[in-house]
Amino acid sequence: MAWFKKARTPIAAPDKASRVPEGLWVKCPECDAIIYTRDLVKSLSVCTKCGHHFRLTARDRLLSLFDGEHWVEQDADLKSNDPLTFTDTKPYRARLEASRKATGLPDAILIGVGRIDGSETVVAAMEYAFIGGSMGVVMGEKIVRAAETALARRLPLIIVSCSGGARMMEGALSLMQMAKISAALARLDRARLPYLSILTDPTTGGVTASLAMLGDINIAEPKALIGFAGPRVIEQTIRQTLPDGFQRSEFLIEHGMLDLIVDRRELKATIARVLRFMMPNDAA
Repeated sequence: MAWFKKARTPIAAPDKASRVPEGLWVKCPECDAIIYTRDLVKSLSVCTKCGHHFRLTARDRLLSLFDGEHWVEQDADLKSNDPLTFTDTKPYRARLEASRKATGLPDAILIGVGRIDGSETVVAAMEYAFIGGSMGVVMGEKIVRAAETALARRLPLIIVSCSGGARMMEGALSLMQMAKISAALARLDRARLPYLSILTDPTTGGVTASLAMLGDINIAEPKALIGFAGPRVIEQTIRQTLPDGFQRSEFLIEHGMLDLIVDRRELKATIARVLRFMMPNDAA
């Protein structure tokens, strides 16, 4: 019988599922290296091949900074109550509930008090997975309370920014947080207490236009996107092509907008040295 008259047997799927568990390997978006997940965790989510910095969750960020991975959370019960009853493609309340379920956090920031190389410190870390780390009323209130804790206990304050900017679902109430937080940071400055701003990818919008650029020391991770408006918006506005690397950490430090660019694996040690230099003698 000619081969074209033979009955074709379809290829059957394997009887057994793959023995390789999901999430065992991660592909680096920068160099395409395949990284063993356990090795990535050990390197604080920095690619061991090219140094690409993956995003950290707010909780992992605190774990990476505090001694013994131990801290005391502050104001864990604060949640947004949807002040404008905002709805776009779906209700804001639905977005909030989905983000809380996905991240395990009540809002886009986590505040902790612990020790960094023995020095007691207040740290606020933003969670990008919670509506893009956007700054609303709750984030503003929690950062101000963190600053007040630092002021009352004479401790340094560190804010790790990872945000798309102000939260549009809260309108002008969100924009007001820029001034509110800036005023709280000014009180720390008058008390001569250090404020360190850590800028990670991305740090944009109203966060960049206020608290992120107000640090006594502004430290960025490598190749972090930092800016107010996005590159496409700027190009369309000025009708010019932007230079290579525009709004990245390396571009900003060349133009005097940052003090340091620090690899995440060296960040804790760098912060510890800065705090030892900056803390006043009367601080605990």
